[in-house]
Amino acid sequence: MDGNYEKLLDRVSRVSGLEKEEIDRRVNAKQAKLSGLISKEGALQVIAAELGINFDNEKFKIDELVPGLKKVNITGQIIKLFPIRNFTTKKGEEGRVANIIIADDTSNIKVVLWDTNHIGLIESGTLSEGSVVEIVNGSMRMGEVHLGSFSEFKPSSEIFSNLVKEKVSRDKTVGSLNIGDSAKVRAFIVQVFEPKFFYVCPECKKKASQNVEGFFCVEHGKVSPEKRALMNVILDDGSGTIRSVAFNDVLPKLGLTDFENLELLSQQRQNLLGKELIFTGNVKMNSYFNNPEFSIESIDDVDLDALLKKLDK
Repeated sequence: MDGNYEKLLDRVSRVSGLEKEEIDRRVNAKQAKLSGLISKEGALQVIAAELGINFDNEKFKIDELVPGLKKVNITGQIIKLFPIRNFTTKKGEEGRVANIIIADDTSNIKVVLWDTNHIGLIESGTLSEGSVVEIVNGSMRMGEVHLGSFSEFKPSSEIFSNLVKEKVSRDKTVGSLNIGDSAKVRAFIVQVFEPKFFYVCPECKKKASQNVEGFFCVEHGKVSPEKRALMNVILDDGSGTIRSVAFNDVLPKLGLTDFENLELLSQQRQNLLGKELIFTGNVKMNSYFNNPEFSIESIDDVDLDALLKKLDK
């Protein structure tokens, strides 16, 4: 059972007085009633509401956060600040957004700041890398905590002695993947698509655009670009299938070694069909196909000895 779900299940069981098995049975029944259109975590939140349990004032640890939570109250230490970005909406309105990563003693998560007052705390240096912050009334979206004008973002005196700074990926089945998950799945490659190529700036690694004069980077001007590749595959573990994308740095792990030799490349792609591997990455929404997509960050061989020991336990 997924770790986040298990922790939330424990909490609902304690508050309601019902056995976890009974609550889990109701969750499965709710999912079946809704024809699988709701995640297990989402169904659990519906059951909690039906039991009169309100999470609005509950304080969570980061590894207890589940997709769909509307009232996120957490405390964590800022371990990374990203540059503040300007953007223009489809209506032509100007806006700004800031992204940070906070950690506690259980996990870490990206926090997205949309409110100018919150962004101002970062700009002024009031809150910086190493600061401990309290977040009240955030919301979970795509595996991130988003803060709007009704959210609170303020300094905290809480002290963390053992921060979890490494990315946490949980073992999941393909069929249980949700948007925003950072997960590890063991699956077979059942379909392989033609690789696609693009060019990036050698300095910032952002995509470079091309015109008659050559390649240009928005930040660094005219550049001699680096050629990169990506390839889509379909993964299947028996519980479901998901379209996945592997980028340039992980393609050698799939055995793709030469993108110029088309005959060799075709054979290497053919050799991937039916291969079982362990894939680690993030689940995102592909806006073009309007469905979930697994972005592969690393690939490992299946360790049969370790797998047998895990099954024995």
